[in-house]
Formats: sequence, C-alpha cells, structure tokens
Amino acid sequence: MNETLIKSVTARQVYTNRGKPGVEVVVTTENGAEGRAMCTSGVSMGTHEVEFTFDGGKKFGGKGVTGAARRVEETIAPAIIGMDASKQAEVDKAILDICPDAKIKLGGNAVAATSAAVLKAGAASLGIPLYRHIGGANAMYLPVPGVAMVAGDERYGGGITTPGGKPTMSVMAYGFDTFSDASYACWEVHTRWAEKMKAKFGGLPNIRDFISVPKGIYNSDREIWEDMLKTISEAGYDGKMGFQMDVATDTYHNKEDGKYYGLFDNTPKTKEQLYDFYMQIIKDYPFVIIEDPFNEDDYDTTAALTKESGIQIVGDDLFTTNPERVAYGISKNSANTVLLKVNQVGTISEAFDMIQYAYKFGYGVMPSDSRGEGTSIADYAVGINAGSIRESAIGDRGNRFLEIEAELGSSAKFIGATGLKGFRNQMRAKGTL
Repeated sequence: MNETLIKSVTARQVYTNRGKPGVEVVVTTENGAEGRAMCTSGVSMGTHEVEFTFDGGKKFGGKGVTGAARRVEETIAPAIIGMDASKQAEVDKAILDICPDAKIKLGGNAVAATSAAVLKAGAASLGIPLYRHIGGANAMYLPVPGVAMVAGDERYGGGITTPGGKPTMSVMAYGFDTFSDASYACWEVHTRWAEKMKAKFGGLPNIRDFISVPKGIYNSDREIWEDMLKTISEAGYDGKMGFQMDVATDTYHNKEDGKYYGLFDNTPKTKEQLYDFYMQIIKDYPFVIIEDPFNEDDYDTTAALTKESGIQIVGDDLFTTNPERVAYGISKNSANTVLLKVNQVGTISEAFDMIQYAYKFGYGVMPSDSRGEGTSIADYAVGINAGSIRESAIGDRGNRFLEIEAELGSSAKFIGATGLKGFRNQMRAKGTL
C-alpha cells in the first residue's frame, strides 16, 4: 500500500480573520498524515481573479460558502481519493478535468482550498516540511519581511468603490544579517509607531495589525510618511528599512473621467498627475515597494513607472496570479514583481507554473497571505526563494519564519536588500551606494 495515497477529503465552512467565511478542506492520506487548508475572499478583489462561489441569501451577507464546501465533498473528493498526494500536478489536473470550466462551476475557492490541502498532505505524508516539499534542497532563503503600519480609506473621503482600508503602508526590513534581526527591528518600529498613534488620536497599540487612521488626523499622506520616517530614525534603523505601499488604486479610479479621487489627499488626480506624484515621493521618502500604482488594466503607465522609478513595482490586481496576464505584463515590461495569491488563479500547480514563468523573465514573486494561507505563507516564501513578502515579520507568520530559520540552521540565508527588485539602482540614483 502506498502510504501517500489520499484516503479522505472533507470540507466545511469556517470563520476567518478577513471578515468573511472561508472553505476549509482536510485531506488525509493512508498513513494518517493530514493537510488542512483554508481559502477565503479578500478585502478587495481584482475583477480578473478566478470566480469564487457563494451561497447568496441573507446569511453572512450572501458570502456563505457551504455550497462550495459541499461541492468539495460531493464532486472533488471522489475524483481524487486514491491518488498520490505527493504528486501535486497529477491531482490538480484531475480536479480541473472533473468538468469543463471546473473552477467556475465548482468554485475557485473550493478548488484552491482542496489543492492547497493536497500539497500539505503530500508534505506531511512524506515526513518533510512544507517548504522542503515545495522547493527541495534549494529552499534556504528567507525573504525581506515587513510590518503593518497604516490603513484606513476614509481619511480623505474614501474611494470610488470599496477600497477595503487601502492604501495600506508597511515598513520593510532589508538591511540586516538574519531574518531574526529583521523581525526584531520590525517589532521595535511598530511598537514605537503604535505608541505614537495612540498619543496622536488614540490608535490602539496592537503589535501586529495595521492601525487605521481616521479622517481629520492628517492633511495628506505626506504627513504620515514624515511620521513613519521619524519612527524608523528614532529606532536607529536609517538606511536599513524602507516603505512598502499597497495602493489598490483601482478602487479610487473613476472610469468615466479617468481621475483618481480621495487618494493620498483631497485633490483629484489625473493619471499623469498621479505618475508625477509617485516619482516625487520616491525621491523624498525611502519607498522600496509600491503595489498596484495604477488601475488594474493600465499596463503602459505601470511599465513607465517601473522603468523610471527604479524600485520594486508589484502587480496584484494587475496580474491576479494569472499566467496570461503575467505574460502580457512581461511583454510590456509592466511592473517587475508578481504578488502571489494562490487562489487568485486556482490550483497550486497553476500558481507554481506562473512563478517559474515570472522567474524566467527576471520578475520577482512576492507572497501574500490575504486569502487564508496563514502561517503556511512562510513555507511558500522559503520554498520558492521569494525575495520579499507582504508583512509577516512578526505575529504567527513571523514565528513560522523564525522556526524555519532555526530548522535550516547554518544553511539559512537572509536575502536582504538583494531580494528587492531595483534596489541597487535606486540606491545608486540617490548616491547612497
């Protein structure tokens, strides 16, 4: 008997930290190993992401997923029970072959949760860590992490659609010798930041989460960046930490007149004005990463900013982890990094194919756990040797990274500034390298 064969597949609806229910799938193998994975919708979702299925009706605002969980048990499970959990591509193919347009009919959330649970079950059945199952002997680099600082979309009147708290701002810790050192620096800066915000407007001193800035505290985000810069300096980390910003710009974009409203201050901005604004703040502040700087279909302006800014420009809604959109973006030289959210595309195999394609053309991949990956996002990051990751320096995800660092021992390598796309060019332009 092959002990890595799938013995059972179960699913249920669970609560999540995203404010919406998620689909949790448990895959068990013949030797009793278990893989457990959850998939939920994010705060904001690009229009090009794979479609999730929801129950509708009144419960959970129509976002219940009991139907998706039922489809896992009734339709997906019979197709993969008896297959080898350690052979991810074969299992994923079987899921996608269940019916035409399987991700649409079964639900992207049902497919993604099952695929991720198979991956974890495969690793557990083989008795190896998830990052080793993903990356083999090459899994040794720990990425540049960040820590959450600012959220809140109402400070200048909100967006055109629901921005979901965006833009969010984080501090990335790149100038350190180990992940442990970077993690501590993030903890110290966020602790100081929380105290500063509590004194300013009563913001709660939470040591992990974004602090939501309400209306009337700042006149523009420039004032926020000044405070962030002072906090880094006060902690003694000048030149070792920089800013990361997820703009989610599409939610501020008025498609009728092409302008952006309520973004960074009260002044409406044309595409050209927003472009000039980015170039100026990149000169004025230590921005090392900007995510989704323009609307989700504006490849050309994103390409121009990528070339001129010299920093890491990340595509989330721009790419949606979709191989076709990534390929098109690469052909336009648009952005230089893909945000990895596995359930934006469906199966683990499809996501990993996209990663290899991005690497082939010199693009970076930046994992994000916003769709329910939890602490496993650390294993994904190390498994694919990611150069950077969204937040994850502290809290549960940080703990998992520290655990991996300890497991790897002397073979663990903190990638540091070299993990940030365009970092060296940026430092040369500023005369600091």
